[in-house]
Amino acid sequence: MAQTAEAATGMDALRERIEQRLADSLPRDGEPRLVEAMRYALTGGGKRLRPLLVYHAGQLAGAPLERLDHAAVAVEMIHAYSLVHDDLPAMDDDELRRGHPTCHIAFDEATAILAGDALQTLAFQHLAAMPHPSPARLLQMIRTLGTAAGAAGMAGGQAMDLALTGQDCDLNTLERLHRLKTGALIEAALQLGLLSAESPPDTVGAALDTVGQNLGLAFQIQDDVLDVTSDTHTLGKAQGADAARNQPTFASLMGIDAATKRYQSQYDEALEQLAEFGKSADGLRKLILQIRDRKN
Repeated sequence: MAQTAEAATGMDALRERIEQRLADSLPRDGEPRLVEAMRYALTGGGKRLRPLLVYHAGQLAGAPLERLDHAAVAVEMIHAYSLVHDDLPAMDDDELRRGHPTCHIAFDEATAILAGDALQTLAFQHLAAMPHPSPARLLQMIRTLGTAAGAAGMAGGQAMDLALTGQDCDLNTLERLHRLKTGALIEAALQLGLLSAESPPDTVGAALDTVGQNLGLAFQIQDDVLDVTSDTHTLGKAQGADAARNQPTFASLMGIDAATKRYQSQYDEALEQLAEFGKSADGLRKLILQIRDRKN
């Protein structure tokens, strides 16, 4: 019988598992400098929030771990590619990521662009190699990830962010921006975990949709607050970068106290959706609490 995510021994085991799967996922051939830049971007640390969401959503739905591995790797590759491109001079022009030089600083701009491109395409290659889903289910997962990453999701949100830099922005517009830029991929991670199961219960799907919506927005509001209240060493990236670029943020529109209350409320709403699932949701519940209490 296939091992399920529920059988995993806990958060640490899943973190070790995804780190190993990511390291093993990179091409063994190809242009060496490009592959090294891909490795630098993909395996250089991070919270691994999105793959962990895949695993824990799959735990609720009873999905096999070997399927969840493919979905977890795919979503983290999309996230890694987005960070490489966001850091470029033409975008956010950042020089520090997770306490290390950004990919275009460690290598060069052209190599960073190609590394991001290659990670994006490799994500769909890994998703398509998932063992034994039905063709219809696999197409649904590919469509879910593609939509979340594209113009109707993450890329569209980034385009809005660039367009609004230095412009007046109301709270509703900012929420829409970040539901696309940040929230779409977080929601997709939960959906991919659910879709990796043979017959995911309808009640789990409805709850995870609401969890994803709340979690995506909470994560971004919290990021905006931390950008003001934390420091460069703790953040692993330049503190105050949003203000320096004159980008609208929840902290600047709402104030620190109101923004803090807002993201805490969004996390609480996400947790409330899991109450009906009892102990089977403990892994996802613990992950949300860890993210809520983070300092970077």
